[in-house]
Amino acid sequence: MLDSDNLFLQKTDELFQCGRFCAVFINPCIFHTGLFVLQPSMDVFKNMLHELEIGRKNPDGADQGFIGSYFPDLLDQPIFHPPLNGSMLDGTYRLPLGYQMDASYYYLRLRWRVPCGPNSVITFPGAPWLKPWYWWSWPVLPLGLQWHEQRRRTLGYAAEMPIVLIQSIFYLGIMAMARLAQPSLSKLCYRRADKNLSFIQIGLKMIAIWSILAAYIVPFFLIPRTVHPLLGWTLYLLGAFALSSVPVNAFLLPTLPVLVTWLGIFGALLVMACPWYPDGVVRALAVFGYGFCYAPVAWVSLVKVMSCLQVSLEREAFLPRLGESTSLPSFNKLY
Repeated sequence: MLDSDNLFLQKTDELFQCGRFCAVFINPCIFHTGLFVLQPSMDVFKNMLHELEIGRKNPDGADQGFIGSYFPDLLDQPIFHPPLNGSMLDGTYRLPLGYQMDASYYYLRLRWRVPCGPNSVITFPGAPWLKPWYWWSWPVLPLGLQWHEQRRRTLGYAAEMPIVLIQSIFYLGIMAMARLAQPSLSKLCYRRADKNLSFIQIGLKMIAIWSILAAYIVPFFLIPRTVHPLLGWTLYLLGAFALSSVPVNAFLLPTLPVLVTWLGIFGALLVMACPWYPDGVVRALAVFGYGFCYAPVAWVSLVKVMSCLQVSLEREAFLPRLGESTSLPSFNKLY
């Protein structure tokens, strides 16, 4: 039995020589059900159904707890060693840790140091939204590229490529339109003594702020979730850049302060993806240091954007006053 988040590094045909039940202990007391060997048996199946009906104790309410309570003595069983003659074993055995290498072991050292058995299978028992098949899981989880390399060799990415191509063309079109179009908000008019002026400015500020935030949020949810990380992040940065150009041109904002977030995300990706860290602790400290240095830059850019936005909204050319003529004065006829 296999979970979908297992990544095989080599063949594991020897597991078919295992006995009636074999599993791996990735923690000292409880074996992991992400990979286990269970010999088909109608008697065991009926007995499991009976145990469910009578309410066998289940610590977590899922398959992990039930199977763990059904085979409570596995910890006392011997380690599985496949017979060299290819014969089948009988009974229950503990599988070496190399058949379920927790990805967190790798993130600590950025290399594998599992001395127990063959390093055959990687498992990712982390948060559901950080599974390796999601494009955003890398470079947060460096092993995500290995997962996608296996997929590239087998399934490929033909199913996602049409959507990626359409989105790329869409974002390029947005950048071209935002560059060429004039700010439509300049058509708004108001009187000098209009009581609604402050409300108009507040409303426009909210629109500008939310449009900048949407530029970094919307592309994330539009990209196919299982696309290759390199392609996914490229498309995300393209989409964020394209949508950021809309408030820049519509509200006459400076480009660099608006794109500080874009540059910060790009820099964070480079810091996390750097392959020359000696271990995971140094990598974590580097990411923390980058965030510490980036925070004041982000704050200064935010203040700059807000001040420029206020100036743009108060500018005569952006919101001309109603009733004031822009034509040159002419002489009146005297009588």
